[in-house]
Amino acid sequence: MDSTSLSRVLDSAEVQAFATGFPTTLAHLAVTLGLLMVGAIIYALFTPWKEIALIREGNAAAAVAFAGVLVGLAIPLAVSLSVSTSIKDIVLWGIATLALQLLAFRLVELFLTGLPQRIREGEVSAAVLLVGAKLSTALILAAALTG
Repeated sequence: MDSTSLSRVLDSAEVQAFATGFPTTLAHLAVTLGLLMVGAIIYALFTPWKEIALIREGNAAAAVAFAGVLVGLAIPLAVSLSVSTSIKDIVLWGIATLALQLLAFRLVELFLTGLPQRIREGEVSAAVLLVGAKLSTALILAAALTG
């Protein structure tokens, strides 16, 4: 490829759009991942069974339950990211999404009584039920964001 052809490729609309859009994409990704981390930390701080400590002890039920939390937070955040147009928009919708999802998680945990003790005891079936409930609420919240 000669220098004229290379120059044409580098000056193309697609390359210019990528050069302009890629840093924005990275910024939006960073903000959304930051929101995911904040949501996970808030959840971990307020969970009645201290999943992180249980995971460190090798409790598989706690690991399954916390993985469900991460995916359950990520689903509506991903939809929020896809419908947002600016970092401010991502932050506003992301915070609203996290607040609603964390509230939904608490309601699910209150409704499914006895799960904290069962997860502390390593009962994976209880964790799987909790994950199913959390992912269901995440999908419903994600759909609400788009409509």
